[in-house]
Amino acid sequence: MTSFGRSGVSDWLVQRVSAVILLAYFLFVAWVLLAGVSYTEWKGLFEATWMRVFSLMALLSLGAHAWIGMWSVLTDYLTERMLGSKGNVLRILAQLLTTLALFVYVVWGVQILWGY
Repeated sequence: MTSFGRSGVSDWLVQRVSAVILLAYFLFVAWVLLAGVSYTEWKGLFEATWMRVFSLMALLSLGAHAWIGMWSVLTDYLTERMLGSKGNVLRILAQLLTTLALFVYVVWGVQILWGY
């Protein structure tokens, strides 16, 4: 089992909760940008702890959302039934590369948010 959660229901719930967090985050960022913001105000916004926490929640939500989505696509389309004997090998390789990319992006995002 290589899914994010313990069952389809938990994966479904993580997918929905992460989508709501991402929607709230991107609507807020769009609202700030459309209202007009200077570089100093933008920098000040991201220096606030609440915004860093909100951004971290969005980053982790993006990672979880992307993993569940990619896992679903890869397990549906990279199979022995569809690709022959190499289907499972290709799926596992694609899952490892996806995991590595998501891990790097999340760690990089945390470093950007909380690094000084």
